[in-house]
Amino acid sequence: MILYQYIGVLIGIIGIIVTFLRFKSGKMSLNMLLVWSAVWILLIIFSVNPDTSSLLARATGIGRGLDLILIIGLIGCYYFIFKIYNMIENVEEEITHLVQEIALEKGQSPDLDKKNLPKDKDPETEGKI
Repeated sequence: MILYQYIGVLIGIIGIIVTFLRFKSGKMSLNMLLVWSAVWILLIIFSVNPDTSSLLARATGIGRGLDLILIIGLIGCYYFIFKIYNMIENVEEEITHLVQEIALEKGQSPDLDKKNLPKDKDPETEGKI
């Protein structure tokens, strides 16, 4: 085996371990566990037997194994960008909802007094220099 093959196998094994630990701690969904496990297993397979990517490329009608890996990587990147975009939108909606709830609570609070207001918004001193 060549050095890059050892490095590929080592990274794949570490990736599998980290993926399972994140799933076990509840930080990763089952779908993401399956996706990342497949990625790490493919990395190990392609590292140990580089000709496998060429076989898969020919079976899918793509010329070279490296082209197949790059196409799969590009598609995967777009998928993860889409997932991150959706997550950001969900977080923005949650923040908006929380801000609205906090504003309603403060607006209805009976103990709203000058202590809670910033100095520049105090109604007694507003407009006075």
